[in-house]
Amino acid sequence: MASRASYPVRFDHCVIHVSDWERSNRFYSEVLGAELISVNGRTAYRFGTTQLNLHGPGVSAGPLAKLPVQPGNSDLCFVWEGPITAALEHLKSKGVAVELGPVLRAGAQGTGKSVYFRDPDGSLLEFISYSDVAVED
Repeated sequence: MASRASYPVRFDHCVIHVSDWERSNRFYSEVLGAELISVNGRTAYRFGTTQLNLHGPGVSAGPLAKLPVQPGNSDLCFVWEGPITAALEHLKSKGVAVELGPVLRAGAQGTGKSVYFRDPDGSLLEFISYSDVAVED
């Protein structure tokens, strides 16, 4: 088996489907801090070096997954840099209901505290914080 270092791969982007451009653009920029960018006349949400490409009304994309992504069927996790209590305060200030949390969850950087909420289409979103966890992996 080859070691991880032998693969020149890192995550770049994934696709979500939205049903209302204006509503989703506002949510992802104001609640998640996405930079709204235009790529070939289409909107995408950029978070540092990763990106959410979008399918939605008026977009004819291809190739597509065997079962194409639909509004409300994504499940995404974003790192919250800081204590999870600050994420809770932020969501409350934006009028976003928390569905679950804080709860301990395993993420790409180990154990973190997470809160779960939904985007306007119903996709499940998660903020995970690694900064205030006193649990050893």
